[in-house]
Amino acid sequence: MEVKYDEIKVIGFDADDTLWINETYFRDAEEKFAALLEGYETKNTIDQDLFKMEIKNLELYGYGIKGFVLSMVESALELSNNNVSHDTLHKILDIGKEMISHPVELLPDVVEVLKQLSKKYRLIVLTKGDLLDQERKLERSDLSEYFHHVEVLSDKKESNYQHLLDHLEIDVKEFLMIGNSLKSDVLPLINIGAKAIHVPFHTTWQHEQVEDHETNGKEYQTISGLKELLKLV
Repeated sequence: MEVKYDEIKVIGFDADDTLWINETYFRDAEEKFAALLEGYETKNTIDQDLFKMEIKNLELYGYGIKGFVLSMVESALELSNNNVSHDTLHKILDIGKEMISHPVELLPDVVEVLKQLSKKYRLIVLTKGDLLDQERKLERSDLSEYFHHVEVLSDKKESNYQHLLDHLEIDVKEFLMIGNSLKSDVLPLINIGAKAIHVPFHTTWQHEQVEDHETNGKEYQTISGLKELLKLV
């Protein structure tokens, strides 16, 4: 499917798993959490309970590590019938602190691509998660110089994007979004008349997965890495 980008003036980038690695650390944390609770339930049950807890708590805590840690604590209490030890709870908190303090690992070719695109386009970051954590990661990444604007959204639905583009006075037809999530970074933009390019990451959170029928008839391109952008725009 050929998509033309002649009108594009502004390019938005998702951050987690598009510019730098993120989801891998959540998968590692889930493994550690399951190991801590193995005396109470099977790994499969622990994984399912934690995911359900995260989804239940999204409206309260939003996306990000802090909400994830609170969901782990609540899940541990529920799975253990409130018998989980103080030591285990401390270890769960340590998992979260380790995630927050983890060095930022950029994905391949990020700097080269941003350096080239910033000469021709206005670049912005559109991500979701915890504001403090995302600001911290952007600072550690040394990528700030390439972006005109950074926005941490509470969610990535059509209304969130439309409101932000209106606020920044960006014509939707002149906007291109780059991201790893079809649900959050591609389909909402296509639905409001913008362009989007999908750059898959090797692991995707269950909540971000979509069914095949949801992408039917949607005009977007998928590339294997950010460097391919330089051939398209």
